[in-house]
Amino acid sequence: MTRVAIIGGGPGGYEAALVAARLGAEVTVVERDGLGGSTVLTDCVPSKTLIATSDLLTEVESSAELGVDIPREIRADLAIVDDRVLSLAAAQSADISARLDASGIEVVAGLASLVDASTVRITPHDGAEDVREVDAVLVSTGAHPRVSPDAQPDGERILTWEQVYALRDLPEHMIVVGSGVTGAEFASAYNGLGARVTLVSSRDRVLPGEDPDAANLIEDVFTERGMTVLGTSRMASVQRDGDRVVVTLTDGRTVEG
Repeated sequence: MTRVAIIGGGPGGYEAALVAARLGAEVTVVERDGLGGSTVLTDCVPSKTLIATSDLLTEVESSAELGVDIPREIRADLAIVDDRVLSLAAAQSADISARLDASGIEVVAGLASLVDASTVRITPHDGAEDVREVDAVLVSTGAHPRVSPDAQPDGERILTWEQVYALRDLPEHMIVVGSGVTGAEFASAYNGLGARVTLVSSRDRVLPGEDPDAANLIEDVFTERGMTVLGTSRMASVQRDGDRVVVTLTDGRTVEG
């Protein structure tokens, strides 16, 4: 039987594991954080769940146009929202684990490294190191957020997109640096949840990699909803001052949040 080791349990890793098992291989998946990878645990699934809540609030706020009168202010409890986000992500990760288990795939929670082209060193989080001979290795470890040395995250006020779901209170003013898909999603979501949002874009428009007409329309919607979009503005540094954060731009301007 062909022995396959897969390092990384994200979409590429676990789907490859299922295919290999279906073809008769003996498969081991080694994953450090949780099956599903960033797509399930910190990126696509959580962000879309957050956006769903934000969209609901936006619809309620615009209900007067449809003749619906909301007698009191509607607000989101961010702690409950984020708990739901993380709960749904964990549930989907558990579903993936169940699929792999049903297919006879061994899943090891831990770390793995290559000794050579046919040898893998596996270090479980809760066990002894294991060195295995295999016939094939798939390295599917994914990527991490790029962190500027001048904007070190502290997990409290300066956050990566992996840390943002730890927030318990809606920030009065959120500054989002980066206007690609991830930045635009978070800016839109927190704007819809009721935070004042400033989106810092190093390019001349949001979503620079997307269709220009669509991107311009989205930027117009952002500004109509009260968001501040700073185009052609590159971050130079981020510093924390107590409960405040100061973003300094390369042209000398500062944004406080």
